Order: sequence, then C-alpha cells, then structure tokens
Amino acid sequence: MLEKSSFIYQLATLVQQPLKHTYLLAVSGGADSMVLATLFKDLKDNSSDLEYEFQVAHINYKLRGKDSDLDQKVVQDFCEKNHIKFHLYEVSGKDKKPENSIQLWARELRYRFFKEIQEKESLEFLVTAHHLNDQLETFIINLSKAAGINGLSGIPSHDNNILRPLLEFSKEDIYEFARENVIEFREDLSNKKSDYLRNKIRNEIVPALLETNDHFLDNFKKSSSYLNQAKDFVQGQILEIENRLTLFNKDHKILSKEKLEQESDFVKFEILKKYGFSQKEEIPKIFKSENNRSFFSKDYQLVVNRDELIFIKIIHEQEKKNETVLIEHFDFSENQITINLVDDSENIHEIVKEFEWDFDAEKLQFPLRLRKQKDGDEFYPTGFSGKKKVSKFFRDQKLSALTKEKIWLLCDSANHILGVIPFRQDRRYQAGGTTQKKITVKWTEKQLIR
Repeated sequence: MLEKSSFIYQLATLVQQPLKHTYLLAVSGGADSMVLATLFKDLKDNSSDLEYEFQVAHINYKLRGKDSDLDQKVVQDFCEKNHIKFHLYEVSGKDKKPENSIQLWARELRYRFFKEIQEKESLEFLVTAHHLNDQLETFIINLSKAAGINGLSGIPSHDNNILRPLLEFSKEDIYEFARENVIEFREDLSNKKSDYLRNKIRNEIVPALLETNDHFLDNFKKSSSYLNQAKDFVQGQILEIENRLTLFNKDHKILSKEKLEQESDFVKFEILKKYGFSQKEEIPKIFKSENNRSFFSKDYQLVVNRDELIFIKIIHEQEKKNETVLIEHFDFSENQITINLVDDSENIHEIVKEFEWDFDAEKLQFPLRLRKQKDGDEFYPTGFSGKKKVSKFFRDQKLSALTKEKIWLLCDSANHILGVIPFRQDRRYQAGGTTQKKITVKWTEKQLIR
C-alpha cells in the first residue's frame, strides 16, 4: 500500500541529504503522475521541516484529439488550484511526427522540453512517476534483447539527476491511493491497445505472470534489488581492472592493449563500452588492427599505438564554441605565470572590479580552459565546507538564466573546476605556503557607464 510516510522515506533516501532542493515533476494526467504531484503538494503543505520547491511540466502530443486536451486540463487545473507553476508544450505542425517510432519521438521531445525548463528555472531534479509495474515491463523488454545485467537491473531509482520515488510501489497501490484520497486523473485508453511491444507486455504477458503467484511483484522487487547489488559489485570490479591497466590518465587515457586483451570478452566489452565502443563485432578489430589505426565513437577517438590503446576525448563544434584554451602548458623553469582575463565587451568603459587567484601549478593538469557550465559540475568553493554543485551555487547567487549563460568556469584538462569566474575559486588547487610554482589568474570586470 502506498503511504505518504513511505513516499517521504523514498524521496529522502534518493536525495540523501536535507530536502532543500528544486524539482520538476513530469505529469501526464494519469493516476501515477497525479498521485506523484499530490504527494509533493501535501508534503510541502504539511511538512515544516522540508524546504523545497517544485514545478510541473506537461506535454500535449495532440495524438488523441479531445482526450489529449482533457489530459492537459486535469494537470493544468490541479496546478492553478494549488498555485503550482505549470509548463506546457503543445505539439504543433512544426513538430514532425515520424510514421514509425512514435514512442521514441515522444520520449526525445519530452526530455528535451524538460531539460529546457530545468535550465531556465534552475530546477535541479527531474521527477518521474515510474512504478513497479513499469520496472517489470522494462525487465521483460530487456530480457528479450539479451541486454545483460545492466538491462536486467531495470530502471534506476535515481540517475543523472532524475528521481523515480514511486518505483517501490505497484500500479494497484497507486490506484488505491488515488481512490482513497479522491485524486482526479485520466486514463489513457490507447494503452489498452497491444500495438506496441510495451503495451503487449503490459496487457498480455504481465497479467499472466501475476496470476502464477500472489507474491509475484514482491518477489520481482526483491530479485531486482539483488540484480542491482550484483551490478554494482561487477561495475566496481571492472573499475578496479581498468585502473590496473591504466598507464596514463591526464589529458587523455592510455590503457595497456596487451593486458586488456588477456581479459575475458566480458571485461573487454564493459571497459570499451564506457568510451562508446559497444559493437561487439568491433572489439576483435581493435585488438587485431595495425599500428596507428583509429576508431571513432560519438565522443572518443581510440588510437592503437603498439601495445597501447589511447582514448582521446572529441571536442564537438558546440563545445568548441563554449570553450577557450588559456594556456597549453606550464614552463617549470619559471616560478610564476600570470594570465590576464578581461571582459572586453563592446562599448564598455568603466572598470568596476578586479581580483586575482593564485594556484599551485603542480596540482594542475594542462592545458587550462575556460568553458560554460555542464550538468553535474561541482567544485569546492573557498569559504565553504565540502563540495557544491555549480547549479546550486548559481541558485544561491540568485543569478538569472541569462546571467548564468555568460559565466565561465576555469578548468584543467582533467575537467577539474578551478574556479567559477568571477565568484569563487576551488580551494583544493589554491597556492599555499609550500607552493613553489604558481599560476596567477587576474580578472578585470568592466561595466557600461550609464
């Protein structure tokens, strides 16, 4: 049975710290997402010790005519009644629907929309209403695709700042909670058609499985937990093997080709997959290729250099636009290098602020770069204890979306954030009393005379 206390526990476990965060809820109007929205509202209304903000996003795909509009109305009315900020995307003629793969198109559309809202509103977590039955359906789909332990582990309760606090609860738990608390929701009758693989599994296979055992879902939940523990253990072992085979890991990574070739096919696949080389037929070609042969994935170039495999991160065009190389290397015959950064926007006349940061050059990996913020960025700002997400730091500074787009991060080649300009540097790389080789970054901020 779904209870509010259980939900609070699930959410607190996912976040793993006091609930002082911001959330975007994906709400379709169905029972599961309307229960999710109601639980968030009730927690905010009735829990004085929980400090958090949430907003709601809804997509009207216009696939079911009037029914799609009624789904939207249920969500929008709920938000207006409870003074919750509501974001709507209505599919129009400019959104070309494919003749096939409607589900994939819809998924890409909604996650792109969610990401845009999160960036604009500075909302840290996306929350979806996936539940235990969704988990079982995903398990069966992945089982049919020989997905391996990662696929059989199912939908994670949290990953990449996406939270799924209802995964522990069955669809029946959610329906019962909605009935007892008189929560309005809409049924998507198109889900009753077995025209897609997931719908066929939902409507035909899962009911037959549930009939075999009164405790089938509970037992599946335990099995899923065991699989996740096994997956975590295996990933830990793979990481240990990779670290053992690593010869170099600064501006690029080098693995021992000879030693990796001696590992099992499973280990080779799991390690190479991390760099985007996930086609099993490609792996033997890598180990049999001639010297200086290159292979390319979406994000990496793999160069075969005698007994080494060199992984070089590809900088895409958009990343190049958002990144500037400051200094390629540090000449250790010198004791100090100074980098002068000046905001040289047009028609700027008055200097309003200057500062400088001193870094221990021996703690840095070159080249040093300026880039814009990315999801998951975190650093250890001076004047604070512990680490802080850059997105949270921006919120604390009460920066507008436009201002955040103009902020530069100073980074080294290992992507360590050395500072958020012009606010704070990372204390881990500060020059100290024992520093022998120093880099000083000077920043001059200018402003229009009005």
